[in-house]
Amino acid sequence: MRWPFVSRIIGILLVFMGMAMTAPLACSFYFKDMADGGITKSIAITMAAGLALIIFSRKFEEDAYINQKEGMTVVALGWTAIGLFGALPFYFSPEFISFTDAFFESVSGFTTTGSSVMIHIEGAAPSLLFWRSFIQWLGGMGIIVLSLAILPFLGVGGIQLYKAEVPSPVPDKLTPRLSDSAKILWMVYAGMTLIEILFLLAGGMPLFESVCHALTTLPTGGFSPKNASVAHYNSAYFEYVIVVFMLLAGINFSLHYQMLRGKSLAFWKDTECRFFLGLVLLCTLVITWDIYGSVYDSLKDAFRYSLFQVASIITTTGFATADYERFPGLSQAILFACMFIGASAGSTGGGMKCARIIVCFKYCYKELFKLIHPRSISHVKINNTVIPDHVLRSIMGFLALYMLLFFVSSILLAGMGVDMLTALGAVASCIGNIGPGFGTVGPTENFAHLPSFGKWLLAWCMLLGRLEIYTVIILFVPEFWKK
Repeated sequence: MRWPFVSRIIGILLVFMGMAMTAPLACSFYFKDMADGGITKSIAITMAAGLALIIFSRKFEEDAYINQKEGMTVVALGWTAIGLFGALPFYFSPEFISFTDAFFESVSGFTTTGSSVMIHIEGAAPSLLFWRSFIQWLGGMGIIVLSLAILPFLGVGGIQLYKAEVPSPVPDKLTPRLSDSAKILWMVYAGMTLIEILFLLAGGMPLFESVCHALTTLPTGGFSPKNASVAHYNSAYFEYVIVVFMLLAGINFSLHYQMLRGKSLAFWKDTECRFFLGLVLLCTLVITWDIYGSVYDSLKDAFRYSLFQVASIITTTGFATADYERFPGLSQAILFACMFIGASAGSTGGGMKCARIIVCFKYCYKELFKLIHPRSISHVKINNTVIPDHVLRSIMGFLALYMLLFFVSSILLAGMGVDMLTALGAVASCIGNIGPGFGTVGPTENFAHLPSFGKWLLAWCMLLGRLEIYTVIILFVPEFWKK
């Protein structure tokens, strides 16, 4: 492991983070919210730390190839570093009384989880609310992928960072040059964000709130500048606009690129996309049937609130327009299951990903088929492409690790005095990067009341979910550090 090389990349990420903090600083000057002092200190500390790491690593090999170990180490430590330093604007503000809360909010933002410890959101400085939204937007497509687009020093070795960063079982390179692929992803991402801002403005939402909501919809983050989230507006127009963009964000971004290239049937031809959209429709119709008459007297309202909660949770965005804990048991069970399924691979969503669920079902069917026909030879396919055995093993291992870590973390959180329903809901929410959970961390509550150690545990779960488990867990395997 070449630590100077790793340090240089993390240092450059921190310098970029310090530069990104000038956005909320400008916001503070515009609104005159008196938060500029804390943001300025945050910029100074972050830039100083980044420059110190760069100076420490000044003798690294310029043309060195980033191997797999270094790629995973950079991603895991890089995300931890930006979570720590991204917490500084929160820590220097009066809304946060401890670094634990500031770190929790920061990691929740960068990992696009959306779980919050802020109680009086609307009373906070606008620049702080903008920073909450902006870090979700940066984290949505991934700061490492952004670095691939704008920092040429990564060179050809950047593929190792891309593999460790992109939330997908098999990362797709859209072009032969990795930096070009990253630029295309970010252009699509930024373009969709701008379009959503325009749609929200057209409906009458104020500019600042439109920007904040758009910045947290496309990364499937869910932070809102309103205490009641999207429910604050009680507007069907806003809800349907946000639903459309949540679903778009939950689809593999390479398909958006194909659509822009003129392949109009790209969504329909993709197995995972059909499964994802079909699942959203099925869950919405079942919950609509379940809550019609028992929660809502109007079928139109039942469909509207059902669709929004399903889209919000399965894409792991986490916006809320209704208290789904008031829904009947069947609806709650479906929404809880959606927390694990997640969105499409290659999207900004979290969870297990629909591609892995499809592969798991097909693999189980294959094993059952072999019991009936022992001599048969069959393969697991997606989009008429055979899934290689090493990818199958990786997917099955991921699903097993995901559930193991979910249960272990839930037990640990319950051991801190948290009731079991809240523990299960909080861990499912954080490891799936969703936001609201069940129990006392439901859609009308927040995570402020949880014990400090519980918040650090949940922040760890957020990183596990955002970095697809392997990238973080592998750092704790002794063989990883052996030559």
